[in-house]
Order: sequence, then C-alpha cells, then structure tokens
Amino acid sequence: MKTWIRWSGAGVMGLAVLGAITWKTVLHPEAAMLPVSAGTGFHPELPQPRHTLIPTVNIATPIGWSANQTPVPAAGLAVSAYAKDLDHPRWLYRLPNGDILVAESNSSKTDISTLKNRVAGLVMGQVGAGESSPNRIILLRDSVGSGIADTRTVFLDHLYSPFGMALVGNDLYIANANAIFRFSYHEGATRIDTPGTKVADLPAGYNHHWTKNLLASPYGRFLYVTIGSNSNIADNGMQFEEGRARIDRLDLTTGKLTPYATGLRNPNGMAFEPKRGALWVAVNERDEIGSDLVPDYITSVKEGAFYGWPYSYYGQHVDTRVSPQRPDLVAQAIAPDYALGPHTASLGITFSQNATRLPDTWRYGLFVAQHGSWNRRPKSGYKVIYVPFSNGKPSGLPVDALMGFLTPDETHVHGRPVGLTIDSSGALLVADDVAGVVWRVTTSQDHE
Repeated sequence: MKTWIRWSGAGVMGLAVLGAITWKTVLHPEAAMLPVSAGTGFHPELPQPRHTLIPTVNIATPIGWSANQTPVPAAGLAVSAYAKDLDHPRWLYRLPNGDILVAESNSSKTDISTLKNRVAGLVMGQVGAGESSPNRIILLRDSVGSGIADTRTVFLDHLYSPFGMALVGNDLYIANANAIFRFSYHEGATRIDTPGTKVADLPAGYNHHWTKNLLASPYGRFLYVTIGSNSNIADNGMQFEEGRARIDRLDLTTGKLTPYATGLRNPNGMAFEPKRGALWVAVNERDEIGSDLVPDYITSVKEGAFYGWPYSYYGQHVDTRVSPQRPDLVAQAIAPDYALGPHTASLGITFSQNATRLPDTWRYGLFVAQHGSWNRRPKSGYKVIYVPFSNGKPSGLPVDALMGFLTPDETHVHGRPVGLTIDSSGALLVADDVAGVVWRVTTSQDHE
C-alpha cells in the first residue's frame, strides 16, 4: 500500500495514474509466483507473461551504512572499505600500475516526455538514480599496500555521464553517454588536464539506458562498446532505437564503428573468459510482464548474432506487445547462455582467475554485481554473486558472495553494488553507488 502512495506523489500526474487503479489492484498487487532461483541457471522457467494495469513498482529507500557496518561476506571471505565518501561511484577500472579509476557518474538522460517516463523518473529518484551526475573520474591509490586507498585525486572532470574506461598503450579511452574520447596517459599520473579527442559519437539525445561500457580486445586493435536500448520494448517506435540495444566494435586503426551483436536490450559489464577467450556480457532484460519475467543473463557473445530484443526474449519467446511483429528476426534470435534471475539488474562482471587474495573455491568463475530490482515483488538482486566456470562455460548454480545490501524487511537499502574489478593484490573491489563506497573483498584470514 505504501509503495503505491509513494509512486503517486507527483501531484496531478500521480493522481491521474492512481485514478486508473482499482482498489483491488492496490490491495492485491502483482507478485512473483516463482522464486528467483527458478529464473536462474541454464534452463530458467519462463511462465506466461502477466500483463498488469500498471507496472509493478517495489522500491527500497536508501539509508546508507552506519560507521562500523559493512555488507555481509560469504563464509571464508571478509570485506572492508577501500574508499568511502565517493559521489555515486558507478564503474571501476584498474590501471597497469595498480591505480583504480572510479567513474563518478549518474544519468544525464533526456527521455521522451510521456506519463510513464515521468513517473519512472520519480521512482528511480527514490532509489538514488535521479541525482545530478558528478561527471568525473576519481583516481584511487593504495601506496603502502594496506588495503585502503590513501591517495585520491580528481583524475578527469567536466565529462558527460562517463562510464566505460579502457587503456590501450598510452591512450586512455573514456565512454561518455554520447561519445568516446581519447586522452593521453602516462603511468603514475594522478590527473589529466590536456583535452581529449573525440573518437566516435554514440547514440544519445533521448537516452533511456545511458551507460556506455568499453572493453579493449587482447591485442588492442578493437574497443567493444555496449549501447543500451532507448526504452523498454521500443515503446516510442524503432526510429528512436537506431544504433541501440547492441554491442558495437570500434576499429582503432580505421576509426570505424560497426555492429558486433544486436538485440541486446541493455548490455553492461563485459569481460574476456580466460580459458577460451570468448567475450562475455551481462544484459538487463525487459520489464512490465510480471515479477517472474524476464531473467537478466550473462552470455558469450557471437559476432553477428541477434539476441531477440525487442521482438522476443530468451531466444524465440515472442513479446506480443511489440508492433509491428518481426517473425523473420525472431527466427534468428538465439538464447543466452545463463540466466541470472528476473529483474536483478545484473551490471558489473569480472572473471576471478587473478583474485589471488580469495580462497581457491572463488577463483574459477565470474563475479556478477546485481544492482537490485525496483519492479519485482519480492525484490531480487542487491548482492554480488559468483558463477562457477569450467572449460570456458558456467558449470553450476550461482553462489552468494556479498550480501546484506537490502534490509531483511526489504523496505530499505544500505547500498547497491555496480562495478567490479580485481585489484593488483588480488582482492575483489565492488563499487557501491548508493552509499558512495568501494568495498574490498579478501579471504577472511586477512582479518584474523
């Protein structure tokens, strides 16, 4: 009941929304029929879509962490703060000398002005996503190996919702929400003052999914670029989705940006699997067809492949809301490799082969940061999970690695995990954008 009242707190607009809701809808809102685990793994359950009068909205109010409070690590692990008092730290990148770059960033999106988008903006504002963007990158350095950053500088500023970062030689590439820029970098530098050079424009303007991530290919010829869709299911027409919902590849020799894989609603974290070298990505799937649909996922990315959006999900499950239908494209859609649960908002990923500060049982798989749902009842995500791998593929069910972000009653959230990386000592770093903290995860023996 409280959720609906909060959601309607937008004056006349909110009253218009509430006016369309029957008391039966308010008192008996849509809820999951299956546990999150049913939508996880190799063969997730995909029940019939549940179309509701209004989208499911189930938000948690941010409250931060108290002075001595931390997330809860799995048995055998320990967690401590690597850096605090950051301003919306979204993404992490480790430089070769061990310095950690933190993209302090938030949405600068300008959605098409519709009632649904305005209400969604109010909802996201309540979970910490509506604040102004710091538009900068912070450098953190642990100069004495204490596990705490003792140097902090503004490395780059005056950016535009920066997110992805990639170093190729002495060229540092930054993905703003609207373009990729190149900056000259020298090892050990704590600030870059020289202006960057624009390398490629990226789809922006209306910018529903604003985060643009970067990953350099092993030999430095290409940059892979994630570009999310501009809406849930092409709500405003495919003309507003041109160049979106895909991974592009930028040839750094020619400067040409071309599609690599398409039909990916909102791809985020990318990484190369260490055994076979395949590109993997975490993707956020569509909303508004019930708490059980559609699972977010990780998948190896096949060049030239089409993954369904917006016409189908999880392979060839047709989304009847999309008009016009495209059965020719649905017939080409391939299913992803591994489901991560519905509405978990799985974002950052990192393979764990270099996580030498963790026990061996955590060093043969993929860590995934789940930012957490706002449109599932009960909530999902709000944790970091570990997916075991063998022979280049997932080999079992995920294991919770870092928990406790969500309060037990699900009404409040201390923080939300986003970006991941492995630091130069072999510890896992986790960006918590709501609480403004970068957490550091090691073996529990480090704290004995």
